[in-house]
Amino acid sequence: MLHIVLHFLIPFTVAAGFYRHKLVVAFALMMLGMLIDIDHLLANPIYDPGRCSIGFHPLHTIFPIGIYIALFAHEKTRLLGLGLCIHIALDAQDCLTIGVFP
Repeated sequence: MLHIVLHFLIPFTVAAGFYRHKLVVAFALMMLGMLIDIDHLLANPIYDPGRCSIGFHPLHTIFPIGIYIALFAHEKTRLLGLGLCIHIALDAQDCLTIGVFP
């Protein structure tokens, strides 16, 4: 449950701390990073608390992660890329917490 809360709390904290002048837009763009969890629908079961998302789900593999980093590097897509990178970092941290990492 804490993992899911962090997916909302960290982007909001970053938006409030660094993008206060456009808080709502920054938070909304970073929250779009949650959409990559749509790939969980391809798994059976959809949710497995003992499964590491990194490397398992298609949008959580190395090639898409490279795209997320590239989005973060470009000024016009930085907030979306930041949200995606935060999402991946939180998922990686979750993998470390449960003791499963590829």
